[in-house]
Amino acid sequence: MTRAEIEASNLKVILHSKRANIYYLEKCRVMQKDGRVLYLTEGKRENQYWNIPIANTTVLLLGTGTSITQAAIRMLAMAGVMVGFCGNGGTPLLSGVEIEWLSPQSEYRPTEYVQGWLSFWFQADKRLTAAKEFQMKRCQFIEQVWQKDRDLQSCGFYADDDEIQSAMHRFQRIIRQAVDIKQLLAGEAIFTKALYKYASEHVNMPDFVRLHDAPAGDKANIFLNHGNYLAYGMAAVTLWVLGIPHGFAVMHGKTRRGALVFDVADLVKDAIVLPGAFICAEDNLRDQEFRSYCLQKFAEHKVMDFLFEEVKRVSQLWGKEGPYHDGTVYQPQ
Repeated sequence: MTRAEIEASNLKVILHSKRANIYYLEKCRVMQKDGRVLYLTEGKRENQYWNIPIANTTVLLLGTGTSITQAAIRMLAMAGVMVGFCGNGGTPLLSGVEIEWLSPQSEYRPTEYVQGWLSFWFQADKRLTAAKEFQMKRCQFIEQVWQKDRDLQSCGFYADDDEIQSAMHRFQRIIRQAVDIKQLLAGEAIFTKALYKYASEHVNMPDFVRLHDAPAGDKANIFLNHGNYLAYGMAAVTLWVLGIPHGFAVMHGKTRRGALVFDVADLVKDAIVLPGAFICAEDNLRDQEFRSYCLQKFAEHKVMDFLFEEVKRVSQLWGKEGPYHDGTVYQPQ
């Protein structure tokens, strides 16, 4: 197929929620060649070209030592691929809290979800309710994944363990009773700490301490950072496809431009990234092997589908065409 034959309609045949690939590249050059997007690696004897199936790709992370041509960016934008510049291993290059994203541009974007989101966002009580909805679904997704994931169960991770059930019930009670975001964030911190304690004890790391600036050799913390950024990428893609700006957060600080990405990523991080980071650290896996583990689990548990469904659902809770347009007051589940 020549470049002239390539149209956006040909490149968007796969829904973002169904796409299979997230690419992390380093020390290579990304370019367009013969109507395809390729990356070039330099070997001792010869250079090698590798194809990127852009129609089946959600995110392209460009790490250290990478470059990309204008023609390649144009094709990636046509296919709706989110492009992010990051540091080594997927962690940020210039920012401590977010990746710099290049969003494909198109004037034909869905409007119902951003309009639904803005219909409630300027009211603090409704933002709190939306945040509670996300946190409740976060708990439900942990139970859903841990109950059927045999890899986790083989390592002793069970959703019905007393420790998990106790932490879950305590957090759900805080969610229901919280009167502001501060209380919700405090409850989340306690819940996450309990999950870290549970996971670290199951992989013989009783002295584990969560460090975002992990020193070399601290694989558990390094893997947590890497896996979280993969989740951030999927959350960013979900919001971009639905047309909701990343700045309209419901829980994390409104001073962080990409805070809604963190809100959405929280739906899946604890269920998949957290236990996987400890298990892979205990097995002394390499960074690439851990990323492969995360991507496999994201696909296995249909994470993209789940993120799309939840963001769409919450955006329509108070929409005039939604289930509560008759004036009834919405009550969180």
